[in-house]
Amino acid sequence: MIGVLFLIILFAGLNQIIFGFYQKKHSFFNKKLLNLLYFYHLVFFGIYLWYAYNNPSDSKGYFEFYSKYPNLSWFETFGTDTSFIHFIGYPLHFIGFSYEMFMVTFSWIGFIGFVYSYLFFREKIPVKVKMFKSIDFLTLLLFLPNMHFWTASLGKGAPIFMAVMMFAYSILQPKSRIFTLFLGSLLVFYIRPHVFLFLAVGAVSGYFTGKEKISTSNKILVMVGMLGGVLLVQDQILAVVNLQDSDNLVEDFESFTGDRAENLSQKAGSGVDMASYSLPMKLFTFWFRPLFIDAPNPLGFIISFENLLYLLLFLKIIRKDFISFLKRAPSAVKMSLVIFLLTSFAMTFVMSNLGIIMRQKQMVMYFLFFVIYYFLAQKKYDKIVRLRKKRKIKEESLA
Repeated sequence: MIGVLFLIILFAGLNQIIFGFYQKKHSFFNKKLLNLLYFYHLVFFGIYLWYAYNNPSDSKGYFEFYSKYPNLSWFETFGTDTSFIHFIGYPLHFIGFSYEMFMVTFSWIGFIGFVYSYLFFREKIPVKVKMFKSIDFLTLLLFLPNMHFWTASLGKGAPIFMAVMMFAYSILQPKSRIFTLFLGSLLVFYIRPHVFLFLAVGAVSGYFTGKEKISTSNKILVMVGMLGGVLLVQDQILAVVNLQDSDNLVEDFESFTGDRAENLSQKAGSGVDMASYSLPMKLFTFWFRPLFIDAPNPLGFIISFENLLYLLLFLKIIRKDFISFLKRAPSAVKMSLVIFLLTSFAMTFVMSNLGIIMRQKQMVMYFLFFVIYYFLAQKKYDKIVRLRKKRKIKEESLA
């Protein structure tokens, strides 16, 4: 465990360099909050490590891969999806990292995702919102336990979360953040090619429908970059669902999703019959289940509390004025909503296992939370403006 302790200290030092860089760029950056978040995230590294010791975990398979194929070179592991995680981990294996050191390294990668989440939310939403009368909304979102649990281990969860949040932070200022935008996009594509498609469509949709004025050069850069990237890698995206040689994409996709859902349901005892559900029920299952009575295990029961919170937050936007808000919403909101809905819609056709759903949805839930947060912040800001106008009118009448 000396190696793990060394890495925890090393990553804490790297955090200070990263925090210092963004503190110079953003006056709002709260170094104290992010340092606290790092140690909070480490708690979930410990929890997940204990969980992996006592339960089946994909992290063990990733670590044991290198001993199963000792003669593979680094570049022979290169590829998309699972292969890319092997590729990322190969240098760590080469220098002799233990299983626990692998886990803490990927846990730190997941934490960097929270750093970019914080930047994305705080930069776009300067108005603070209180939940349940006294809890800061952004702080609540950053400290959600389920989000940390699934991003604190060796696997796809941590790097895909980091990559998606890098993309979200960078996309609305592509010229000045071209490196993080390119790196985030590249990582998303190699880890989950189909998610890159959703990000690209969401970005283009947001840019061209947002209320704010965006320079023509930025619009062209995003449109050419995102759609051009999708066209260049369309075969790899379709290969994820074995449709690269398909003559009938719709029919073959339906066949694939049916088989995939059945296979995932059979792999564990937490299967749900998603195929027979209506679309609203499928989406509800993906977003908010398990909910206590259908929790597949003690972990699922604990997660049910957080899912209940998700549901309560979602109810905040079930209002008539939310539609009018969307019509005049900025690019970041519309992009987030499109990405969230597209990903959710696609996932509902292949997910039929509550355990897998709990793990998969963490990479997109922050996009929903961003929409909710922005909506509540806009309402608060509008209320402040109205009160100021009334106060001004009253002062003028008394003068």
